[in-house]
Amino acid sequence: MRASRLMSIVLLLQSRGRLTARELARELEVSVRTVYRDAEALSASGVPIYGEGGKDGGYRLVDGYRTRLTGLTSCEAESLFMVPELGPAAELGFGSAALTARLKLAAALPGALGEHAARIGSRFLLDTWSWQPEAEGSARLPLLTEAVKEQHTLRIGDEVVSPQGIVLEAGRWYLVAHDGTAVRTFEVSGLAEATRAEVPFRHVEGFRLRRYWEGRPRPSASR
Repeated sequence: MRASRLMSIVLLLQSRGRLTARELARELEVSVRTVYRDAEALSASGVPIYGEGGKDGGYRLVDGYRTRLTGLTSCEAESLFMVPELGPAAELGFGSAALTARLKLAAALPGALGEHAARIGSRFLLDTWSWQPEAEGSARLPLLTEAVKEQHTLRIGDEVVSPQGIVLEAGRWYLVAHDGTAVRTFEVSGLAEATRAEVPFRHVEGFRLRRYWEGRPRPSASR
């Protein structure tokens, strides 16, 4: 168990650059004291980990201590971060293994590509256990996905919206978008025909798809 946790610390630092002991403890669900002991163990074993004091301090790995996963296109890298959430794996007893696997993928990507892929992946919430092929409205998904990834506006009926994310839940697809006034949820099967709009995209400061979805209002339909 400890060996797996030590590996997770290395992968977290490799993919995110710097993390405080408290942040690592939260990610690994252990105490801060345990993180301190693990960091000492890693250093003693030859892993180039070091701590920085002060307000902006934390643990880091020596620059250059990372692996590379070569040959991936940007689109392929993005797909790695659109795999299902870790919840079902945890319920089956594979939570730790699934998290470590995802961290390995993230850590192996070159910095800029990994950051871009993670950013794109955060705009999608996919409950693939409930997925059904050829679900109603799925023909619109390529256009909606492009709008979310490229951050361009869409004209849906009489409205122009700025897509913030896409969610698959209970076999239904949803578009989360800002309509110029607020962020709303649209059920994809109920959308009117969508086309690209030549209107500036509205970025919602501090928006997090998961946080919004957990407290979402009822879906809207635009026909």
